[in-house]
Amino acid sequence: MKTQITLVNPPYPRGSFLHPPFPSLGLGYLAAVLEKHHYKVDLIDCQSFKLSYKEFRNEISERARPPDIVGITSAILTYKSALKVAKIVKEVCPKALIVLGGPFVTFWNEKVLQECASVDIVVRKEGENTLLELAERLEAGKEYYDVLGTTCRKNGKIVTNPDRPYIENLDDLPFPARHLWPIECLQKYGIPRFHLMASRGCVHWCNFCTEVRMDGRKYRMRSPKNVVDELEFLHNTYGAKYFAFLDDAFTVDKTRAIKICDEIKNRKMRIDWTCETRVDMVTKDLLLKMKEAGCIAIWYGIESGSQRVLNAMGKGISLKQIVNAFRWTKEAGMKPNPNVILGFPGETEETAWETIKFVRRLAPEYMGCYTVATPYPGTPMYDLVKKNDWLRITDFDKYDTATPTFQTPTLGTKELGAIYNQAFKEFYLHPTYVLRTFAKGGTYSFSAIRTALADLLVTIRSKLQRNDLTCSPSHLNV
Repeated sequence: MKTQITLVNPPYPRGSFLHPPFPSLGLGYLAAVLEKHHYKVDLIDCQSFKLSYKEFRNEISERARPPDIVGITSAILTYKSALKVAKIVKEVCPKALIVLGGPFVTFWNEKVLQECASVDIVVRKEGENTLLELAERLEAGKEYYDVLGTTCRKNGKIVTNPDRPYIENLDDLPFPARHLWPIECLQKYGIPRFHLMASRGCVHWCNFCTEVRMDGRKYRMRSPKNVVDELEFLHNTYGAKYFAFLDDAFTVDKTRAIKICDEIKNRKMRIDWTCETRVDMVTKDLLLKMKEAGCIAIWYGIESGSQRVLNAMGKGISLKQIVNAFRWTKEAGMKPNPNVILGFPGETEETAWETIKFVRRLAPEYMGCYTVATPYPGTPMYDLVKKNDWLRITDFDKYDTATPTFQTPTLGTKELGAIYNQAFKEFYLHPTYVLRTFAKGGTYSFSAIRTALADLLVTIRSKLQRNDLTCSPSHLNV
């Protein structure tokens, strides 16, 4: 009988700053690869389906046939939640092989097995071919202790096998199995909206980022045809006209980015899309091409308005490059949105306010994201924070990018928390922003003001939910 696999996205922890849930591309790719090889796959996305632990228990219990493998994804914020889910599965389906994967457990792999007896295997880095091999071995009755890219137990000892080579030809991957989600989970305000990945990896080595350490310091790209084939498939299947590329840097290869734009135009697709990229990876001509192909906004990781802090991050960009990229993007008719990190080691109150004022001078029409610097295991930032004994919160349920988790000699958690809470107010309630927004008139003005109020409410609500935990160290040992 064919191996049955259930994939799980665990709930967010209660009281954390909640990022809007959307279908996990990672689970979608895992499911698609397994289905391509004729395995039966189902999905329990606790975030998209809004399931509690009790509701998850009921859901996994009601399966007509208990799963042979349960694959659970985990980011750092959902790590403890994933362990709770694993324990529930082990109670309900004691014979199931429980596999945990994701960007956090890749670097916490041995600790996972030490901390939770319910987890049988940790899959590190890319999981598609690893999970497929585990399914094949289980079905054939073979041992799985030497599967590349895994950490597991064997005879009571933890075995860390060598990494699995990265998938070089991403065109070989089928499109994510989005059909496993109800249509309402694929919509926002009743309109189908889809996230895509056109590449994996990165060519930079920022000190705060796990992406390059997860997917490799190499930019692996899907072909322009394959990317636009997926856009066209989603457009024809779901009537989708709005898309967001989640690549860390969509324009690493400018020639390829232009080919994607040309492919969209040649197929006469009338769509809107957004992407993320770096300010040092755009030109005026490229931005004009992107606008012509339907790009409406670009999220730039500017990270800081202090050159000293940017240098400490290993970001490799200058304030001048940021200013130029924002000006060119506006001139091309698109919206540049800044993503900012406050509180990186070396930050002071003065440099943090430099950043907030710098963002105001950039005059974006929408604030992409202010986040609090969060030390993810596997990054140089985490190693630095641990080495200097700066960590104050070790409860991963608080690692929501809105809660300060460490303090440095130059900036405390209380001070950083106050600056973070003030940053959105400084942007959205500043007179220049309000006047500029109302000057736009019409629907845009109403929408932007509504977004501003929503962001302020989220900030206030998350502060109340956290109950001032920004300066209260956890007693959970790492």
